[in-house]
Amino acid sequence: MTKISPQMTNQFNTDGPIFMGAKRDPTNCEVGLFGVPYDGTTCFRPGARFGPNDIREVSNGLETYCPQLNMDLEELNFADLGSLEIPIGAPEPVINEVNKATNYILKLGLRPLMLGGEHSISAGAISAVAKYYPDLVLIQLDAHADLRNEWLGTKHSHACAMKRCLEVLPSKNLIQVGIRSGTKQEFSELYSNKNLITNKSGSLANNLQKILSKYSANHLYITIDLDWFDPSVLPGTGTPEPGGFTWRDFAEIINILRTYKIAGADIVELAPQLDSSKISSILAAKVTRSIIMLLSKN
Repeated sequence: MTKISPQMTNQFNTDGPIFMGAKRDPTNCEVGLFGVPYDGTTCFRPGARFGPNDIREVSNGLETYCPQLNMDLEELNFADLGSLEIPIGAPEPVINEVNKATNYILKLGLRPLMLGGEHSISAGAISAVAKYYPDLVLIQLDAHADLRNEWLGTKHSHACAMKRCLEVLPSKNLIQVGIRSGTKQEFSELYSNKNLITNKSGSLANNLQKILSKYSANHLYITIDLDWFDPSVLPGTGTPEPGGFTWRDFAEIINILRTYKIAGADIVELAPQLDSSKISSILAAKVTRSIIMLLSKN
């Protein structure tokens, strides 16, 4: 294991693959990518701890150039700091380490991009970014509401991810895009806050743009649970949910988000061993490429 900097309090393991086009040294970079190999609260199919390295490994199968955004990773300054060294077991210490790592990246002047791992880790990153940007608005792409107060004896389950994020989000502005699964109580909350984006009338992207129009001056944080995609295009995730979305839907959302100020992001819940074809990992790597470019534009 190599250390990125002798001054840092967090340890990043740089053994293994690196995301295509990335540097190890964060000097003069704009974006800092790091992995968190944790799936300790997974309640159905485990394996998200393997997600960060698999995304890196397959990324070299893609082109560095994105025709949609007309950007090339080889022309961008971004660092892949490696995967965070985390304790085994309960989620709370992991979330704390994620918070410290995100703070470290922000202090370097970089915009953080975290690769999970499961969704419970997002609260640590969002808490750090929100201290820098109190106006932060959270955009969630997910199949599940994740608004439970507790699940299976813990308040830090991946099923409680957005409930915990709201507690550390000063603005309390959470926009949930394409949610299609949850409890009756969760959907009551979704409908009452009027920030659930569906495609019942028009496309998801058009409906997202309408809501985001009042946040044009705000900074955004994007959290992407890969089970947002339909299992037919991304089966490699712990809790697949039929009725999801395709790459074309995602590309339309990227076209909306590219005009806003993106302060940070995470991409979670890839369980690569559940898809031997590696199609899920390749799609996740392409999502990562797009988000790196969005963060670089900002």
